[in-house]
Amino acid sequence: MIQDILKQAVEQNASDIFMIPGIPISMKVHGQIRPMNDERIFPDVMDQLITEIYEISGHRKMDTILTIGDDDFSFALPGLSRFRASIMKQRGSLGAIIRIVRFDLPRPEMLGIPESVLRISQLKKGLVLVTGAAGSGKSTTLACVIDKINHERGAHIITLEDPIEYLHRHDKSVVTQREVGQDTESYVNGLRAALRQAPDVILLGEMRDFETIRIAMTAAETGHLVISTLHTVGAANTIDRIVDVFPPDGQQQVRVQLSMVLQAVISQQLLATTDGKLVPAFEIMYLNNAIRNMIRENKIHQIDNVIATGMSEGMMSMNNSLLALYNQRRIDKETCINFSTDPDQMRMRLI
Repeated sequence: MIQDILKQAVEQNASDIFMIPGIPISMKVHGQIRPMNDERIFPDVMDQLITEIYEISGHRKMDTILTIGDDDFSFALPGLSRFRASIMKQRGSLGAIIRIVRFDLPRPEMLGIPESVLRISQLKKGLVLVTGAAGSGKSTTLACVIDKINHERGAHIITLEDPIEYLHRHDKSVVTQREVGQDTESYVNGLRAALRQAPDVILLGEMRDFETIRIAMTAAETGHLVISTLHTVGAANTIDRIVDVFPPDGQQQVRVQLSMVLQAVISQQLLATTDGKLVPAFEIMYLNNAIRNMIRENKIHQIDNVIATGMSEGMMSMNNSLLALYNQRRIDKETCINFSTDPDQMRMRLI
């Protein structure tokens, strides 16, 4: 039964499947959630469906979900797709959210990822951050960047992910993919080990805590290209978030270190288009001397102005990205204003 549900979702090009007791199983297609049918699923049937998920995931044990209440893992159905499952207890019953991950890597031009974003694949060292809210397409952008490095450079790429979403086949590069919880205990442990495994590029699925951020910055400082994500929107917010993780007496040192190792911050949002599909909007910041000085001197609020005027250096503000999509008639006026970092200014620009 669960395989039929997964197959139907893949065939309808869904991004997520929602399995919550008391309502019909639903799926998200082009950003809109809709039920698969009219049949409400009750807890006993839901338990059976989730047990089937564990069985097709290599007979994974259910100890974690039964004792802790949360479990995250990935699995694949040959010839169909890969899936990322987040199983949870809610109101005493089991439920699941399943992300569909296609076997084939996405093509950047089909997704609307500009060349100025893919340019980060040419960097040889330092720290690159791809930021945005959950579900904004960060993992897909990262997969495109890693794929470009894999096809253009002879490098050792190590990815630490939770869970692995896209599978990379070795091309010019050697790609080592490790899943947190299955191949390594934590991001911190995996990152420490990666530094002893002759990496050229390290993809860190998420910088979740102080220790992970600290080691990632050290790795970037010692000549590796470290690419990671944060749940922030905007380069200025991202820098503040990193600095704020550290104790107050060490924050100035972190600003100096960050000003030296940070190479780029890409922030993205995923928007509904006028024809019912999805398109990303980007803020793109590549560090230059002016921005490095602003980080060192804690003048973060001035960075937005440099981004807005840095088009010749490959930069783009979120507002300009949104305006470009609006002028192409890909998004409507309301979407353009709602996703703007400065809605009042955007409203005036659209008059």
